[in-house]
Amino acid sequence: MAVIRESDLIDSVADALQYISYYHSPDFIQAMGRAYELERSPAARDAIAQILTNSRMCAEGHRPICQDTGIVVVFVKVGMNVRWDASRSLEDMINEGVRRAYLDPDNRLRASIVADPAGKRGNTRDNTPAVVHVELVAGDAVDVTVAAKGGGSENKSMFAMLNPSDSVADWVLEMVPEMGAGWCPPGMLGIGIGGSAEKALLLAKESLMESIDMPALKARGPRTRLEELRIEIFDRVNALGIGAQGLGGLTTVLDVRIRDYPTHAASLPVAVIPNCAATRHAHFHLDGTGRATLVPPDLSTWPRVAWAPDASVRRVNLDGLTRSDVAGWKPGERLLLSGKFLTGRDAAHKRICALLDAGQPLPEGLSFKDRLIYYVGPVDAVGNEAVGPAGPTTANRMDRFTETMLAKAGLLAMVGKAERGPEAIEVIRQHKSAYLIAVGGAAYLVSKAIRASRVIAFPELGMEAVYEFEVKDMPVTVAVDSSGVSVHDTGPREWRGKIAGIPVSVEG
Repeated sequence: MAVIRESDLIDSVADALQYISYYHSPDFIQAMGRAYELERSPAARDAIAQILTNSRMCAEGHRPICQDTGIVVVFVKVGMNVRWDASRSLEDMINEGVRRAYLDPDNRLRASIVADPAGKRGNTRDNTPAVVHVELVAGDAVDVTVAAKGGGSENKSMFAMLNPSDSVADWVLEMVPEMGAGWCPPGMLGIGIGGSAEKALLLAKESLMESIDMPALKARGPRTRLEELRIEIFDRVNALGIGAQGLGGLTTVLDVRIRDYPTHAASLPVAVIPNCAATRHAHFHLDGTGRATLVPPDLSTWPRVAWAPDASVRRVNLDGLTRSDVAGWKPGERLLLSGKFLTGRDAAHKRICALLDAGQPLPEGLSFKDRLIYYVGPVDAVGNEAVGPAGPTTANRMDRFTETMLAKAGLLAMVGKAERGPEAIEVIRQHKSAYLIAVGGAAYLVSKAIRASRVIAFPELGMEAVYEFEVKDMPVTVAVDSSGVSVHDTGPREWRGKIAGIPVSVEG
């Protein structure tokens, strides 16, 4: 009978969360490398190059792949013959592991979890509690799968109760365009079919813990109906032309994983959950012999890709930027930003706009007039960093505030990730503003462009406070220009047409 010590589980959870914060799994790196080699869209290829470069930098520097270090989801299979040498509950032990991982001074991770979710939404400050799923199984060991799920991809989860005669593939193809690019493609789709409503969602999440093996599956051919469905959805989703970061291209998904479960004869519950370009999960086994050991991937796994801006890039000085400068930016144009701008995301926007709409002044020293705002919640700095990894958050959550920020705060332009909604695009057009995107999944690379950082307002909001960043050559792409042209509309439409005439196999 195995005796599992409390400290072994706590230490193993903490180690696993640190590990996945800076190491992509080899199957993901290899799949992304194949996508880079196949990609023909310059914009998508540039984005994938940033993601791969960022990934290797994080592996070498032991810093987070993404500023959103996730909500922790843990799947635990406990052998029924296991005996515990512990004074805490299973969930309390896991949460202590989460707490230690996220507060580790050598690689502090961003605390994103808020309590009282429908009320005050106060940050718990240590990223606890985790979401824990426990299963009792035969045996005398404990198997644990730890994942850190980013909010941008989790927010794009979809669920439906289909009719038994409906096509699962057709439904998924309807949902993927609705997801937009906020889940940071290319990544994976996890699909759950059957059971009850909550079971289908759990199956979808569990499927994302599996390895990427689509190239091998396509090479040998499907052996089951689910494998046929995986290939069908994979090919059809990539044929949509959404591409990396939604800019248009050949690879939208690297793989599609599916799990199913028997269901009621009247029902067909189906869930789809995407995993982003910061896919993070690890598995470990405890048998009573001590804490788990996770072996770092060999750096030779990473393809030899080193992102650098191309010769056509436009350098932009943010200090003294004018509206006529913004009007000169073209859709899809790549820029390098230098100078100072402000940051802000959901909580800060809510406070700022409430003050402006009420005719009240902003906090002393806070002014957005003729400036840019970057939608970001950075990781805390360590060592001599100006700031920790600081990639963009999903911009359309700020759509409801855009009119106020442009009309009353005096913003010139915004930086985030993924598409804007039609109403926000119209507001951008009316105010002759612009919306730029940084690459989601390249947070450490982006942070290297940030030379100084200071909190300007709302320090109590933690990572959602308003900062002023000073940057040098921060890479962005013009996603919506001052006339309201969006590359998230034009790019996928262009590549959807091109893909039909491409004679090569598209295998992410």
